[in-house]
Amino acid sequence: MKTNVLMVLTLLLLASCNGESTEQAQSGDIFIGGSSGLTIGFEALGTQEDGVYTIYDTEDFYLDLRLQNKGEHTLDSGDVRLDLLGVSQNDFSGISSWSKSTDASIEKISEFNPNGGEESVTFSPDGATYNREVIGYTELNFNVNYDYDYQTMLVISDVCFKGDVTDDRVCEVTGGREFSVSGAPIQVTSVSQDTAGKGVIVLKISIQNAGTGEVTLVGEEFDRNRQQVGYSIESDKGFTCKSGGREGTARMINGVADVYCTLSDPLSESDLYVQGLTLKFDYAYKELISEKLRIKQSASD
Repeated sequence: MKTNVLMVLTLLLLASCNGESTEQAQSGDIFIGGSSGLTIGFEALGTQEDGVYTIYDTEDFYLDLRLQNKGEHTLDSGDVRLDLLGVSQNDFSGISSWSKSTDASIEKISEFNPNGGEESVTFSPDGATYNREVIGYTELNFNVNYDYDYQTMLVISDVCFKGDVTDDRVCEVTGGREFSVSGAPIQVTSVSQDTAGKGVIVLKISIQNAGTGEVTLVGEEFDRNRQQVGYSIESDKGFTCKSGGREGTARMINGVADVYCTLSDPLSESDLYVQGLTLKFDYAYKELISEKLRIKQSASD
């Protein structure tokens, strides 16, 4: 009986191995991973009633935000920008600024800091007041549009440098590559290698927007119809990387894009080794959060 069970388990293991993708062989040893970047939430605006923060019109309130870095890229001072939206500025007093940026760094997640760094931002350091007359009650929706500069790092561990493709030693020139990718909203979904002429290898790196926000190049305006990511390769082998015919920029269509990195100088037939390389994807990422506040007419009114 034990022999039969072992045989079944062995067959299942072999079947799962044979079913592996030829493009993706991700290893998570280098990075923690994940698809999160910066997360932001409102601190309590008042006392909750039926799941809604509630105050009286004679009370002030605080628009405080809690920022948490849940990805693997440290945010420097000024890397996060926030805009308070959704309500009329003329209806309030005590809101010192409707646009803010961070003035401290927010550490990335790591083995020693698995929850990541935190920072607080307030739009109303001394408390805000609603100036309009309230009859019965009114409900306000505060929105915060925030964007931040971020980076995704990709490490490919087993690029096959083989000048003679007929040589079956050491490594395979074609097929999926093992890789690790850092935790961030822009993710790498697969890496594969192929040939593009004698002694020339090409890597295909597929990326996707794994989050819910919009993405653009650092320092550029956001355009929902033109979402882009910058990238660079770190290798002493002389690769040229392009996406859609452009170097250094990948335009994401329906949240995905492919980057092709081609070896510039052909290998000699005697070249036969395995080596790793690194790519970095740099971008600005934008998201929106909201919170409701109910303001009730006080009994003295």
